[in-house]
Amino acid sequence: MARLDKAEGAALLERFRRHLREHRQPITRQRNLVAQVVFLSQDHLSVEGIRRELKDRGERVGLATVYRTLDLLVDSGLVRAHEFGEGFKRYEPAAAQSDHEHLICERCGRVVEFSHERLERMLPVLADEHGFQHRRHRVEIYGVCRACRQQELGPL
Repeated sequence: MARLDKAEGAALLERFRRHLREHRQPITRQRNLVAQVVFLSQDHLSVEGIRRELKDRGERVGLATVYRTLDLLVDSGLVRAHEFGEGFKRYEPAAAQSDHEHLICERCGRVVEFSHERLERMLPVLADEHGFQHRRHRVEIYGVCRACRQQELGPL
């Protein structure tokens, strides 16, 4: 995932605060911390990953607060939740959503973003061939990453 720079992260954080004000929700330090972790992470973090990051920073944020804040972030449209078949969700900033897909390692859970111009052009054509009007899509490719294959087979 392409990491957002500090300015982009700050802009998303301000948009989140605005969303909270508009919906008469309190703007708390804990909500800000959770949002910052999601907005500035290089990974697609799970709830546990977010809690671990906060703990590593010396911050104490309850599990219920993390879940509620993530729900608010998703509802605001600033964060997108993904379910990659692991039994839990992972989160990424919506600003990182510009036309990309995901490769997911079934062994280690690593998620790699990619974009491919020909794929983007081809998907609406495929939909049209089957009588669908293309509105949106999501491509997730599951397999085994290079690092996991190297662990099993040695250098590739």
